[in-house]
Amino acid sequence: MAAGEFAESGADLQLEGIRKTFPGFTAIEELDLLIPAGSFFALLGPSGCGKTTTLRLVAGLEDPTAGRILIGGQDVTSVKPHKRPVNTVFQSYALFPHMSVIENVEFGLKRRRVADAATKAHEALRLVELDHVAARRPSQLSGGQQQRVALARAIVNRPALLLLDEPLGALDLKLRRQMQLELKSIQAEVGLTFLHVTHDQEEAMTMADTVAVMNHGRIEQLGSPQELYELPKTGFVASFLGQSNLFPATVESAAGGMITARTAGGVVAMPQERAVVSTGAITVGIRPEKLRLLSEEPPRDGLENVLGPGRIVDVSFAGASTQYILEIPGLGEVTVFEQNMVFGSVFTPGSEVWVAWRREHTFGLDAAARVEAAEAVAAADPDGEAA
Repeated sequence: MAAGEFAESGADLQLEGIRKTFPGFTAIEELDLLIPAGSFFALLGPSGCGKTTTLRLVAGLEDPTAGRILIGGQDVTSVKPHKRPVNTVFQSYALFPHMSVIENVEFGLKRRRVADAATKAHEALRLVELDHVAARRPSQLSGGQQQRVALARAIVNRPALLLLDEPLGALDLKLRRQMQLELKSIQAEVGLTFLHVTHDQEEAMTMADTVAVMNHGRIEQLGSPQELYELPKTGFVASFLGQSNLFPATVESAAGGMITARTAGGVVAMPQERAVVSTGAITVGIRPEKLRLLSEEPPRDGLENVLGPGRIVDVSFAGASTQYILEIPGLGEVTVFEQNMVFGSVFTPGSEVWVAWRREHTFGLDAAARVEAAEAVAAADPDGEAA
C-alpha cells in the first residue's frame, strides 16, 4: 500500500484484539479500537500505560503478540514500517541539522521521486506559516518553529495516518498552548487522521475530537473530552482527567430516576443515569468548580446537595480562580475552585462554611473508585516519560 493512495484525506485505523507482551510483563492486555478517518484522536495516559507501545505498533516499529492492525480497511500487521501510509512527529523533532528547512521537508518526497517536490514542500511550509525561513538551518529556529517544520515534513507526504508522539512535550507552557491550537487548525485543514499520544490532560482535551484514557494496557474510557470530564466512569478517569472530590457512601434509595446516598457528611442525590451502580456501596463524585461555598447553611430546596459545616484549611490564589480546601467532619478534605469575581479571597483559613452544588452535576462510581483515584493522582507526573 502506498501513502499516495490517500492523497486527499486520511483513513480509518482499526485495532482488533491487539496484545503485546515483553519478557516479564504485558504492555497491552487486549485492545480493540476504531479511529474514524479524518478525526483527531488522543490516546491519553500516564507513563507505562501502553500508549507509546500502541503507537509503535501502528507505525510498524513493534510487532503485536496477537491481533490485527488495519488502515483504510487493509491489514498492515505484517507490512514493513516504510511501506505503511503513516508518518510520525516526535517530541525530539528529528530534523536533519545539516539540511536547510526546505531540504528537510523535501527529503521524503525526493526519496520517493515525487514530481514537483520543491513546490509541495513550499506548500507544506506555508501551511505551518514558515515558508519565509525555508533557507535556514534547524539550529536557527526556535523550538516551536522546529516542531512546525517536523509537522510540515510529515504532512507533505500526505499519509493516511499521522502519529504524534508527545509532539509538544519539549516546549514551554505558553508556546505549547499556542501550538495546541495551531495543530488542531492544521488537522482540520488537511483532513488527515491524527493519532496523538500524550500524558498531558489539557493537551488531549484541547486538541482531540475523541480521547481514550489508557491505564495498565487497557482503555478505561473513550469519548469526547467533555463527556469524559463531565461523566467519568472510573475513579482513575475522574482523577487523571482533572480533579474530583470523591466521597464513600451507601445507596439508600433509587426511585424516580434519582439515587439517594448517605455519606458521613450527610445525604446527597444524583440522577440515576449518572451512576455506574445503584445499590450498596457507591462513591459520590463532584468536580471542584461545580461547588459553591456559603457562609450560612442554605435552605434544602431539593435541587442542590448541601454538605457542612466545615472549616477552610487552605486558600491558594491561581489567577482566574481561587482554590479552597475545607475540612468537613467525617468526610475529610474537600477541594473547591471559585472564579475570582472580586479582589482578594472571599473566605480565609478558619472560616466556617457550607458547600453546595446542583444534583445533576454529581456522578456515582463504584466502591473501588477512591483507590483507583489515588493511583491516578500518583501516575499524573508531568515530568514522567511516555511509555
